[in-house]
Amino acid sequence: MSATRLDEIDRKILSELQADGRMTNVELARRVGISAPPCLRRVRTLEEQGYIRGYHADVDPRELGFEVQVFAMVGLQSQAEADLSAFETRCRNWPLVRECHMLNGEVDFILKCVAPDLSTFQRFLTEELTAADNVASVKTSLVIRGAKDEPGVPFDILEARLNKSA
Repeated sequence: MSATRLDEIDRKILSELQADGRMTNVELARRVGISAPPCLRRVRTLEEQGYIRGYHADVDPRELGFEVQVFAMVGLQSQAEADLSAFETRCRNWPLVRECHMLNGEVDFILKCVAPDLSTFQRFLTEELTAADNVASVKTSLVIRGAKDEPGVPFDILEARLNKSA
């Protein structure tokens, strides 16, 4: 899928929903300049085509008792596709792993993990992550504080690129 297949209204819908996924269809339609019925049809089409993957609340982990956030850089012994896929599957099944990204370079994967306390994370690290099949090395960095955590994509840059190529 490509953003160039979307018209300006679709991109506005995505931008607005990215900023506030709870707004009503009537409010969304008003913000993007169309009536409610075609707006709802467009949203459903964007969902069906995979541009909108879902809706969720942006919860504060610390408010919920998850005081520890850690990035773990994982090196594997083998980078064969079957081994990479097996590690990704294992990550999907670990509740403390909130994000898993395969990288190129010295590290094979970076994981974003949350835990209620250091001892819980340490237990996960020693009993699960470093003990997992094919894991050769794990380096961790504890998050002290976050400076930015923006979901989605910067639509203003997308619009500028599309206007430049038009």
